[in-house]
Amino acid sequence: MAINIPTLVDRLPHRYPSYLLDAVVQHEPGQRLVAHKNVTINEEFFQGHFPGAPVMPGVLMIEALTQVATVLLLEREGRGLQVFLRGVDHAKFRRQVVPGDQLRLEVAVGRRHAPLVRVHCIARIAGVLVAETDLLLELRRTVDIDSRAIVHPSAQIGAGTVIGPNTVIGPHVRIGQNCRVGASAVIDGWTDIGDETQIFPFASIGLNPQDLKYRGEKTRLAIGRGNIFREFVTIHRGTEVGGGLTSIGDRNLFMAYAHVAHDCRIGSDTIFGNGATLGGHVWVEDFATISAFSGVHQFCRVGEHAFIGGYSVVTKDALPYAKSVGNRARIYGLNTIGLIRRGFSEESLGKLKRAYRYLLVSRLNTSRALREIEQDDALVCPEVAYLVQFIRNSQRGVILRRPTRRTEEMVADE
Repeated sequence: MAINIPTLVDRLPHRYPSYLLDAVVQHEPGQRLVAHKNVTINEEFFQGHFPGAPVMPGVLMIEALTQVATVLLLEREGRGLQVFLRGVDHAKFRRQVVPGDQLRLEVAVGRRHAPLVRVHCIARIAGVLVAETDLLLELRRTVDIDSRAIVHPSAQIGAGTVIGPNTVIGPHVRIGQNCRVGASAVIDGWTDIGDETQIFPFASIGLNPQDLKYRGEKTRLAIGRGNIFREFVTIHRGTEVGGGLTSIGDRNLFMAYAHVAHDCRIGSDTIFGNGATLGGHVWVEDFATISAFSGVHQFCRVGEHAFIGGYSVVTKDALPYAKSVGNRARIYGLNTIGLIRRGFSEESLGKLKRAYRYLLVSRLNTSRALREIEQDDALVCPEVAYLVQFIRNSQRGVILRRPTRRTEEMVADE
């Protein structure tokens, strides 16, 4: 049978000499399992039960059946779980079990009401029924830390989280529930990581910022839930001058080698391509995409649903809903495909296109174009209002420079 019994039984809250399972002989995944326990005179419990007339205690038969049920349940449910016995019902012991007997232990999964599972159990010797019972078992999420990992005792690891080999986790780290941390990742500093986050091998999360003004002061990194950090991603904590916090929202994807510098603020549902890089103090809003090997200058802002093309250099604020591409980045109009994928209505797309025509085609300066947009009753909608406020609130100026015709043709041909 392709079942690692010692590994699975090790998740029981018991240790040697409590193992009462020798071999698995039948297995129906998730449904039924049959195992053997060879009862010998060398069993430790026979020393006191009873001298001169050894009999296997009924409570140990229950324990043996529990261990068999544990193998069955954990083999299906996977890592990050432990099984606890919550109840024994209708237990009946029909004959004694003595040295030389071979117990055939049969368990079958019954009703489930998460996290509880009822399992029907039977013990036989040479086909003769010797015991039967119904067990009520609880599947409880626990932490699965590889023995080769280095986890500081003060670190807080949520239930169901799996820590891979050679991972290093510092004393001030808090990791939520059901996370996965791959081999040789490093998580340090005052770092909080939300539930269901995946950190792949060799990622570096929460280390000191690369800022010469940093002097070891306590600064934080706060990461929401459901994020994915692929191989060699680096995320740094904040600096005291910048507010002391780097923050990341929920459900973001950081592809391999992406880098987020100190004091950045990242919203939710963003995508960072391979090698995408943020300088310090950058603000990336919800649903933005920064493609492979693009860089965003310090203190810049990337608007909602913005698309930054590959190998771009962004030195001003990148407008929401738009495509910005190039070194230095220029604007290539509305990110129509991305917005359609995000479920924007045709009405909203039409209003945004008209607003961008004021900004890019009308030959009005930015201030006059904004006034025209605000006075056009046909453009009233939340998306256009947000676009106008984004431009008005910009500290570094926004990318409104259009590409030359030759550049536009080259990008279109790619």
